[in-house]
Amino acid sequence: MKRILILSLIALIFSSACTKLDIAPKNIVSDNDLLTNESGMEIYLARMYSHMPFEDFKYMAQWGINFNSWLGAIGISGTGEALNRDGICTAFTGENTPYWGQAFTLLRDANYLIETLPDYKSSYPEVMYNHYLGEAYFVRATVFYAMARRFGGVPLVTHVIPYLAEQDKLEVPRSSEEETWDQVLADFDQSVALLQPNSPKTGYANKYVALSFKSEAMLYAGSVAKYNETVAGRLTGFGQKTGVRVIGFAEDSWQAASKKYFREAYLAAQEVIKSGKYALYMKKWAANDPEAQYQNMVDMFSDEDSPENIYVKEYTYPTMTHGFDAYSAPFIFKAPLASGTCPTLDLMELYDGFDRYSDGTIRVTDGTSNTDGDYLMYDSPLDFFKDAEPRLRAYVIFPGDMFKGKKIEIRAGIYTGSEPIKPLFNDYSYQAAETRYQNLDAYKGDPKTLYLSPREGNGQEIVDYNGAEMTAAGANGPFYNNGEGCLTGLYDRKWLNPDPSFEAGEGKSDQHFILMRYAEVLLNAAEAAVELSLGGESSPDGDDLMQVATDAVNSIRERAGASLLNGSITPDVAGRNIVRKERRKELALEHKTKWDLRRWRVEHYEGRDGFWGEKRDKNLFSNNARYRFRGLYPFFSTESGKYFFDAHFQWVSLKTFEYNIVDYYFAIPGGEVAKSPVIDQQPNR
Repeated sequence: MKRILILSLIALIFSSACTKLDIAPKNIVSDNDLLTNESGMEIYLARMYSHMPFEDFKYMAQWGINFNSWLGAIGISGTGEALNRDGICTAFTGENTPYWGQAFTLLRDANYLIETLPDYKSSYPEVMYNHYLGEAYFVRATVFYAMARRFGGVPLVTHVIPYLAEQDKLEVPRSSEEETWDQVLADFDQSVALLQPNSPKTGYANKYVALSFKSEAMLYAGSVAKYNETVAGRLTGFGQKTGVRVIGFAEDSWQAASKKYFREAYLAAQEVIKSGKYALYMKKWAANDPEAQYQNMVDMFSDEDSPENIYVKEYTYPTMTHGFDAYSAPFIFKAPLASGTCPTLDLMELYDGFDRYSDGTIRVTDGTSNTDGDYLMYDSPLDFFKDAEPRLRAYVIFPGDMFKGKKIEIRAGIYTGSEPIKPLFNDYSYQAAETRYQNLDAYKGDPKTLYLSPREGNGQEIVDYNGAEMTAAGANGPFYNNGEGCLTGLYDRKWLNPDPSFEAGEGKSDQHFILMRYAEVLLNAAEAAVELSLGGESSPDGDDLMQVATDAVNSIRERAGASLLNGSITPDVAGRNIVRKERRKELALEHKTKWDLRRWRVEHYEGRDGFWGEKRDKNLFSNNARYRFRGLYPFFSTESGKYFFDAHFQWVSLKTFEYNIVDYYFAIPGGEVAKSPVIDQQPNR
C-alpha cells in the first residue's frame, strides 16, 4: 500500500507539472500573435524592412550592407562622381560585408510569410491578405535582385528549409544567372499583382513601387545579358562543382534574354508613367529663371510631400537618425569630420553651361588646351559658373556660393606674380598626376610667387593684400597636408541639410533618402526604349519608342534648366549614349551610378571610353586598369584681385582606382564555398 501511495503521489506531481508546462511561455511570440492581426503584421513587416538591402545614408560601397553611417559619404566608389580622403574611397570591386548570409536570413522571413500566411487568410479582408503576400514577394524580389547584381547566379531558396532537414535539403546550389534573373522577374510580377495601388501604411510598398524597382532590375538584367558579350572572350563561365553557368548567358540565349528583360523594364516603367500617380518636382520651377530652377531642385530632396518620391527611407530625430552631415559638409561645419564627398571636375564636365576646348574638357585658359595660353581671369570664383546648369548648382557647392547662410570660401592658393599668368604646369596628363603645387618653383623658389597652406589655422600661409592679411587657402582649403579640407575645389550639396540653425553631428541628421523617384522611372523607360530599338524590336505597347525616350529626357532636362535636345533621340549608339549621359547627370550622388557602370560593362580598360555615358578618350584619365579623377582649383591673383582656375588631378589625398573584368562579379564568400559541396566560387576567381 505504501508503494502504491508513493507512486500515486509521484504521478500526481508529474501530472500537475505537465499541466503547467502546457502554458505558452510569455516571452515567445507565436504565429497566432503575429499573423492574425494587422498590428502583428506591422511588426513582422517592420522586421523585414529593417533588414532590406536598400542603399541610403547608412550604406557605403566599400563596407556593404551593414547599416552604418560612420564616415558617411556618397559617390566615392570609383565612379568619378566624388572623391574622399579615406581608404573607403576605392573602386567598387567587392564589399567588406558580402551580401550573402544576411540575404538568406531575410529570404527565410519572406518565404515563411508566403508559406504560413495562407493558414490565417480568414483573419483579413482579401485586399489586405493579398497585400501582405505581395510585400513578402517584393522583399524576396529585392533580395534576389541585390544578390544577382553582385554575384550573378545564386541559390534560389524559394521555400523555408527546416533547420533539421536532411543534408541534401539543406544544400541549395547556385542557379544559372539567367534562372536567377527570371526568378527576380517572377517575384516582382507576383508582388505587382498582389500589392495595392496605394501603400496602406507609410513605409509599405505598393504596386507602383514594385513596378519601379522591377524596371530598374530588368534594365540591369537586360544590360548584363547584352553587354557581357562585348567583353573580350565573352563574360560567362561554369561552376566547377555543379557545371552550372553561374555567370553570363549562353551564346544561343543571350539575345532573346536581353530583349525580354528590356521589354519588361520598358513596360513596367510605362505603367508607372501612365498611371499619373507621380510627376517631376516643379513646385518652385519657373521658365527662364535659373535661380528658381536651382532652388526647385534643392528643395526636391528635402520636401517630404514631393510628387516625385516613389519610395523613401525615412529618418526621425532622435530615434532613427544618420550622420551624413557630420562627415560630408564643408570644412567650416566640421562635426566631427568634414569634406567626405567632394565632387570631381570630371562629373562637372557632363553638365551644360561651360566653355570647352576641342576635346570637350572645360576651358580654363584662352589657349587651345590647359597647357596653352594664359589663364582666364574672374572677378569672383562664382563668375566661372554663371551659365552652369541650375541642376549642377543644386547638386554641388561652387567656390564662393552660399550654404547654410555662409559663403563657402574655397581657394587653393594665392599667386603674387605678374599677369597674364601662364599654366602652372606644362603637363596635365595622367602620367603627371602626382606632380603637386607645393613642388613648383613658384612655391619653393626665390622670389616666391605662389602661396599655399599645408593646414588650417596656424598652418595657413599669410599674404598681405591691400593692407590686410589674406590666408593662402580659403577657410575650407584645400590644405595640402590635411585631407579634411576641400579635395577637389567643389563640395557636395545634394542630401545635406541646408537649414542654418541645424547643428550637425553623428546621429543628429534625419533628412530622408529617396530610394526611387519618378525621374529614374522616366530614364528607365527611355533607356529600355532605345535598347529595344537597337535590338530591332517593335514597341511593346504601341507607343513610338524614340518619342518615349525623347520626351523623357527632355522633360528632365527642362526641369534641370538644361538645353533641350536638338531633334529626336535616334535608335543607335549615339542615341543610347544621350540617355546614358542624362542618367549619369540626373542620378549623380544617389548610389545609382556604380551599378549603371557595372551593367554597361564600361569600367575595365578596354570598355572605359564609355565610362561617362558619352564617349571620352579613356587615356585622358586612365592607364590600363588604373584611373584617376580631377579637381578644379581656384587661385587668387594679387595683381588684379581676380581669380583663375586650374584643372588638375586630385591634388590632396590622391586616389588611384583599379578595375578589371573579373570585378564585374563579386567573389562568393570563401567560407561558404569551402563548407559546401555544391556552392561554386566564380569561375574566373
